[in-house]
Amino acid sequence: MFTMSSMFLGLHALAAVVWVGGMFFAYMILRPAAGALEPPQRLPLWEGVLRRFFVWVWVAVVALPVTGYAQVFLDFGGFAEAGPHVQIMHGIAWVMIVLFLFLYFTPYRAYRRAVADGRWPEAGARLSAIRRIVAINTVLGLVTVAVGASGRLWG
Repeated sequence: MFTMSSMFLGLHALAAVVWVGGMFFAYMILRPAAGALEPPQRLPLWEGVLRRFFVWVWVAVVALPVTGYAQVFLDFGGFAEAGPHVQIMHGIAWVMIVLFLFLYFTPYRAYRRAVADGRWPEAGARLSAIRRIVAINTVLGLVTVAVGASGRLWG
């Protein structure tokens, strides 16, 4: 039977897939393929990719806490009754969100300005900072997905 909780769970899963899957694709597939391009081609490519991807990350950054908290309160009546997997997902999610906010408002903004001005060495340095944060968030996201998928089966 369809419930509000099942709707929130579906939206939560979709938001996680978009964010984590997008980071995995960017880091593991697109990054190595784009590495063969020269900076004047590679760096604007990444600017376009990140600009489009970050629209979806913003949707996920809003949707994940909203749907997650809705599930916690609808399904468990609050965090006190939620299992450890929920607590772990909650903690990791906020670390990921803070990392994304830093990435977006600091190295990404500087990266966009450097690309727009054709300052390729600076843009490359900023993109390296972005890559490191995306690498961390990708690992955290994959761990969170594994915890979310298996947590109900723990002890």
